[in-house]
Amino acid sequence: MLNKLVYSSLFFLFFSSTTFAQDDKKAEDVDTGLMVIQDTVKTKRRALDVLAPSKAAFYSAILPGLGQAYNKKYWKVPLVYAAIGIPTYLFITNDRDLGLYRDEYKRRLAGFDQSRDGAPYPNVSNDGLIRAQQQLRRNKELALLIAIGMYALNIVDANVDAHLLQFNVDQDLSLRPHFKYNEMENNTNLGLTLNFKF
Repeated sequence: MLNKLVYSSLFFLFFSSTTFAQDDKKAEDVDTGLMVIQDTVKTKRRALDVLAPSKAAFYSAILPGLGQAYNKKYWKVPLVYAAIGIPTYLFITNDRDLGLYRDEYKRRLAGFDQSRDGAPYPNVSNDGLIRAQQQLRRNKELALLIAIGMYALNIVDANVDAHLLQFNVDQDLSLRPHFKYNEMENNTNLGLTLNFKF
């Protein structure tokens, strides 16, 4: 059993590293013990655009979501804007609140009374204002890092998606696994089907 597993693994590794894409010509049956399957479905192949991933990444760098639109993945555009927009909103909100707490702390250091009318935080102590400033600054920096990370992820997603759009996933690939029931030994044999079209 172990020898079968080793031989089938070596067979799979050898043929998976030496497979070639099929041409549109007819296949000839070769009696080598391999099952030859001829596909009758003709597929139209697109020309390979080697600059498509670069274009998609460039478009996403210029305007987030434009690379996804270039790849015709329009459903990703709202996700990109949400992923970049939410941290940006949190950055702006935390920056505004940080400014309010900082101004109130500066007023108290200048000697103004904290119980005056119109004071934004009359019930917060000076230590509370310092802790709030530290927390808001930390939240602001984290939101900025997340927004920059989502912007970079937007560019990487557009690039990888453009690469994968050009990947050959046709049904007429040259190497496929198959299972065949062996009636003589009453068990199932695992094998690989190798298709040649010349």
